Amino acid sequence: MIKKLDKLILKSFIGPFIITFFIAFFVLMMQGLWKYLDDLVGKGLDFITIGQFLWYVSASMLTLAMPIAILISSIMTFGNLGESFELVAIKSSGISLLRFMRPLIWVAVLFCGITFLFANYVIPYANLKFVALYNDIFFKKPAFDLKEGVFFTHIPNYAIKAGKKDADGKTIHQVLIYEQTNPLQNNSIIAETGVMTVSADKKFLEFNLKNGTRYQESGSSNDSTTEFIRLGFSSFKKLFDLSSLEKQTTNDSIYRNNFKMLSAGQINQSLDSLYKLNDSLSSRLIKTVDITLPYMAMRDSVKKKVQLMPSGYNKFDSILPDSARFRVQDAAISLVTNLKYNVQNLGNEMETRKSEITFHKIEWHRKFSLSMACFVLFFIGAPLGSIIRKGGLGMPLVVAIIFFLMFHLLNMFGEKFVKEGIMSPFFGMWLAVLILTPVGIFLTYKAMHDSQLFNKEYYYRALNYLKNKFRKFKNQSST
Repeated sequence: MIKKLDKLILKSFIGPFIITFFIAFFVLMMQGLWKYLDDLVGKGLDFITIGQFLWYVSASMLTLAMPIAILISSIMTFGNLGESFELVAIKSSGISLLRFMRPLIWVAVLFCGITFLFANYVIPYANLKFVALYNDIFFKKPAFDLKEGVFFTHIPNYAIKAGKKDADGKTIHQVLIYEQTNPLQNNSIIAETGVMTVSADKKFLEFNLKNGTRYQESGSSNDSTTEFIRLGFSSFKKLFDLSSLEKQTTNDSIYRNNFKMLSAGQINQSLDSLYKLNDSLSSRLIKTVDITLPYMAMRDSVKKKVQLMPSGYNKFDSILPDSARFRVQDAAISLVTNLKYNVQNLGNEMETRKSEITFHKIEWHRKFSLSMACFVLFFIGAPLGSIIRKGGLGMPLVVAIIFFLMFHLLNMFGEKFVKEGIMSPFFGMWLAVLILTPVGIFLTYKAMHDSQLFNKEYYYRALNYLKNKFRKFKNQSST
């Protein structure tokens, strides 16, 4: 049964959590939009496509927005209760801080589970859809926008320039069109004026040109000469196919095996396959060396025989006839060169597989470490709020940002260390959690014992005490 005390803490927590979660989520989503803004501008994308893009980008931001929201809201909740002396009244009635935190501890556990389920099932699907959509947008050519004095070259085999454009956006002057249907033919059209219109299905662009000249070159690769035709016209219609400017739809199945698109169980299956492949590459490397250099298996016995040979026969060249010496050297060089090439290829492939294993492990640990971060940051935020005893968005927000920056930087450094081979995937991806967990335990201990950790008066008195001690010691030493 939920008691009134539990209802109080839950009601105090849910409001700040909802507000901070959506604020953090919105800020992170805008950061993602700003990152890809250059790829979106000028492509003529509709609102549905932009909405899908933002939706898929924002999905991966939830695992960061959740820890931020829990940290800030827990500091605000306990700070508000401490500022209004409700926390003091609860402690004075004999209720410990951990008992008061108990309902929010279960809420933090619930959020950890939600974050993990989201990271394990929703984010891989969102990443799959995002990569497919982003590649379609990235390779989509800009929408047709003819500017004065600038060649538009995004329609294949055409370069179009208008010297002047009227205010209606359709009438153009001093039109120049270059067309290249094959490497041997360079055709061009020059016109004084023209009108641009787009077909109803938006698949064709129509130029109705007036008073111009068409220059056409015809011929083939088999002819030594080409024919040049100059044709004047009073009106001329030219159609351009705009299908090349449309966004293509790529099947997302080609990205399905990427490690970012897999759940934890699928990553484990991929790791098993990668381990087996790596073992087979190692076996191939040993077999290649044994086949190419079969005497390597007998190198100990050969070494003993060489040691027993007379001193005049220590060099291999000395036991070869002059006629065969150069042929043997060339054969040896060729053999070693081929062996080096094969070993380098197998070594590069093994390094690639090793990197894939590392990236799979990073993604596997990320799903668990980010969800566990919600729990750790709660045990930092809740005791901090009870120690600071300040509500609102002032001091709690500043402290929360400092601790979240510590968490985020440790997370980034840990991942970087793993990719560079400095740390193992476990310690690298759990670095932030492993470092901040003792901090949370320390702050919880201080909050349970009513620590004056952030009390300026406490540090002022401590400083004066040290000054007095130093003054007495100085006086005694002088006497």
